[in-house]
Amino acid sequence: MAMDNRSSGILGLINPSYGSSDPGMNVPLTSNPGLSQLSPYLNFDPAYLQTTQPEFIALEGASQKRGRFELAFSQIGGLCLIGAGLGGAQGMYRGLQETAAAGHTGKIRRTQLLNYVMKRGAASANTLGVVAFMYSGLGCLFYYARGSQEDEINTLGAGTLTGLLYKSTAGLKKCAMGGVIGLAASAAYIAFSSRDKLKDQYNQRF
Repeated sequence: MAMDNRSSGILGLINPSYGSSDPGMNVPLTSNPGLSQLSPYLNFDPAYLQTTQPEFIALEGASQKRGRFELAFSQIGGLCLIGAGLGGAQGMYRGLQETAAAGHTGKIRRTQLLNYVMKRGAASANTLGVVAFMYSGLGCLFYYARGSQEDEINTLGAGTLTGLLYKSTAGLKKCAMGGVIGLAASAAYIAFSSRDKLKDQYNQRF
């Protein structure tokens, strides 16, 4: 008894001692009978942790695939970067040829090379950025016009209309050629991205 009551004296302020009769020591490690054991440090049931679920937030019952509006930003930015890289490489190649033929050396040649790279890179980034913006916008219009239905028809329609609109000011022949190119590019993208799905459908039919 003397050991358990020592905390009430002066020595208990310096070196307190807790016995088995202390109420603070009798903390149950289970919430209710039948539930799994609770952590003594974190007051939650570990059984509620679902480690097999995806690590991103999604609505219950909603598709885990990102929609067209969410993908639009990455598509536009990605194509702008690709255009800048391709245009910069083309400008570097053209600049090396032009400056060598003109006999430029030293700072003059470096300045000319930089101008070629920046000019071609900016032009290509602008072109692919406009195409990506048109494709993403038309894809979103198809998606919402068809009742939020996402399939290959949206991709084909958006790609074809993008080619038609992009070349609409160059005459009827070039406009039709742009539509054909857009249709072929979207069909190639579907064949690459949905190759497993198309293979399963082919095996089921034949």
